[in-house]
Amino acid sequence: MRIFLALALNLFVLHAATAAEKLTVLLDWFVNPDHAALIVAQERGMFAAAGLDVELIAPADPSAPPRLVAAGQGDIAVSYQPQLHVQVGEGLPLARIGTLAETPLNALVALRDGPVKAIADLKGRTVGFSVGGFEDAVLGAMLKTHGLTLSDVKLVNINFALSPSLIAGKVDAVIGAFRNFELNQLDIENHPGIAFYPEEHGVPAYDELILVARNDRTSDPRFSRFLDALEEATLWLTNHPDEAWQLFIANHRDLDNELNRRAWRDTLPRLAKRPAALDRGRYQRFAEFLKEAGLIQVIAPLESYAVEVE
Repeated sequence: MRIFLALALNLFVLHAATAAEKLTVLLDWFVNPDHAALIVAQERGMFAAAGLDVELIAPADPSAPPRLVAAGQGDIAVSYQPQLHVQVGEGLPLARIGTLAETPLNALVALRDGPVKAIADLKGRTVGFSVGGFEDAVLGAMLKTHGLTLSDVKLVNINFALSPSLIAGKVDAVIGAFRNFELNQLDIENHPGIAFYPEEHGVPAYDELILVARNDRTSDPRFSRFLDALEEATLWLTNHPDEAWQLFIANHRDLDNELNRRAWRDTLPRLAKRPAALDRGRYQRFAEFLKEAGLIQVIAPLESYAVEVE
């Protein structure tokens, strides 16, 4: 009996140790509806049931998480597919291991009652942007489908003041607006917007929000359990959006406002229902787009920067 009890105790201790495996996830921004699946998995104990003690960390510098993970100062970072291609091209040892939002969120936005009713109306007008490079490439591709080029518009860096710049009339349109946030913000401010979606105007579809890890650690057994829990959470919140919202704001009361409620509604349909699944063709097509735009010099072998964790 003593031997049996000792064995049982050892198994319990071993299970407890396994259940407490630490995993750090560096977010791309402060907590918001884009992170719905992560918050639900944490709050409903799905990560814990998978034997993981997941810590979600909001960054002081939104550009830092992928670089910190590449340096071994975090396990997983929330990032963006376009950013991954560029950073891999710069030599960062990163790889995509999962997806949070499987459609683009980026959009070209103008005011509904303004002069821009179609992309062709941008000729000779001012377009605000926040991040050069990728946003220029997206806008250039969209303009091209309507017989225009970047030289036909005036680009102005508005430093993330997207909605305020539109409302104040400082620009005629903005590129880089998130369709689940800026459109809602404009509507709430009684300045409804009109959006033009890159994937409908010459830009290959891509995964907006992804999960990246060091490319030499993609076989970490914690990752498969993490992604399984994330899939469970995504399916649950898809089936129970109102209950999930209450769970989301339970520990984030500062987010309980009209903007985030609307963003929640618009974000859920875009969450990846199979976070671990990798669309290889999508990554290859987008890499070719970035190379043509001059944002990467070489298209790396897909398996070197995007994997399907098993």
